[in-house]
Amino acid sequence: MAIFFYGCVSIDGYLADKNHKLDWLHQSGSVEETDYEHFYQSMDTTIMGKRTFDEIKDMENVEDFYPTTKNYVFTHAPDLAVKGFISVSGDVVDFIKQIDSGKNIWIVDGNTILAPLLDHDMVDSMFIQIAPVLLGEGIPLFSQSEQLKRFYLKEVKQYGQFAELVYSKVSSS
Repeated sequence: MAIFFYGCVSIDGYLADKNHKLDWLHQSGSVEETDYEHFYQSMDTTIMGKRTFDEIKDMENVEDFYPTTKNYVFTHAPDLAVKGFISVSGDVVDFIKQIDSGKNIWIVDGNTILAPLLDHDMVDSMFIQIAPVLLGEGIPLFSQSEQLKRFYLKEVKQYGQFAELVYSKVSSS
């Protein structure tokens, strides 16, 4: 099993604005300018939180948003009423440990889902795109416990005005 984070932040490190909105990101560029399709093709599973799901659920053709992956949403709601998204609850670390070890898992969500996985050294790679925007305040990408985590820079790419940094976990052995 490999666990990936793939997402975009503002220059000052925010995943969303203070109201949990992504308007600033949609106004900065589009997914067509990135290597998103190639990344997505290699994923088997997506995992996100309810706030992330709420950002996409009303988009046109949301059922086709992640068509080839099994898509889990951590929420207390028993049913999401959107085809292709499965409601789950509980501890994200325990949940992921139950997924088939041959699967690639994309953490779509931000710090609520990502932080416990970082705390348990479960994130193998991070694809962090940086948008040319300063938000000043918002929802930070990283909020894991205060503990040194090392990654190595594997690749740097430019997509229009976006920079993409690809990091891989430094093994502890």
